[in-house]
Formats: sequence, C-alpha cells, structure tokens
Amino acid sequence: MDLVILILAAGAGTRMRGGDKLTEDVAGEPLLRRQARAALATGCAVIVVLPPGRPARSAAIEGLPVRTVIAAEADRGMSASLRAGVADAGGAAVMVLPADMPDLGTAELDAMVAAFRETPGMILRAAASDGTPGHPAIFPADLCPALARTTGDRGGRDVIAAHPDRLRLVPLPGRAALTDLDTPEDWAAWRAGR
Repeated sequence: MDLVILILAAGAGTRMRGGDKLTEDVAGEPLLRRQARAALATGCAVIVVLPPGRPARSAAIEGLPVRTVIAAEADRGMSASLRAGVADAGGAAVMVLPADMPDLGTAELDAMVAAFRETPGMILRAAASDGTPGHPAIFPADLCPALARTTGDRGGRDVIAAHPDRLRLVPLPGRAALTDLDTPEDWAAWRAGR
C-alpha cells in the first residue's frame, strides 16, 4: 500500500444553501459515489473522510470497498479532514482528492498514479492543460507528518510552499483539475455546458 487516495468529503458545503453537493447526481449516481468508484478503479486503497452527522454521504458510498474515517473536527476546516485521513493512511504516500470535482475521473487519477510511479519522491500537483495548478495532489510518505500538522482551511498548500524544489505539475486534459462546484449556480452552469 504505497499510495492511498484520500477523498476529502467532510466539508460543510454551506454555499449550496441547504443542498449537499456530494450527493448531487452525476451520470446517474451521487457525486461522492462516482468519485470513490473512480479512485478504486486505479487499484489504490481509498479512504473517504466524512463529517459526523451526514448519513446521506455514508449512504452514498455504501457497499464500496473503501475505508471511512470520521473527521470529528470537520468544522475546523480542510486540515481537520486531512489530518484524519493521513492518520489512517498508515505512513503511505497520499493522493489528496477533493470530493467535489466532477470532471476528475479514473483516467485523470490514473495519470496522477503513473506520475507517482515515475517520481515517487516528488509532490505532484494536477494542473489544467494551460498549466494552472489545481487538484488532486500527491504527497510522498516522508511529507505526511507535515500534512498531519496542518491547521485551518489551507489543506496541503503550506507543505507545498515549504518544498518548492520537490513540486512537479501534472497537466490533465482541459480544466478537469480546476472544476469545483460549490453553489447551485455552479452546478447549473456545469450541467448546461455538458
């Protein structure tokens, strides 16, 4: 288990104004289930980090061979989810995959895994085809202790900033690494453009 995919699915999603973006239908299934299936198809172990008290998210991944971790302090920002996932990853390198990016599928995740196999000591950050940095990101095992100390809502950005010499961008097709749908309007525009 040299690389574990951490699906961060513990955010409050307050900009959805009562809806839950992770249970939005994408190609006939909840987004969170779709992302978990795409991650599993890479052959990597998958950990889904969930918040307490959101049973619809747990139900969305029911029956899939993923491990779930509850981020008890999910309300303290993305770093709480990251810390919970890294603690469960057992010292392996981790791919940090936000759950709310519907243009990321197995092909994009496979490209990230292939880049990790080529350069396992590098921080790998997905980018749009124009080079704009996005998600997901892979952190080598030796940097996981630093991820486990993150605070606030910055995720792994501080770890990346502390090791610029180890960063490599991995271009993905189009804007797949950037598409992040946070509001009902974002979802409507995304669906209209498909």
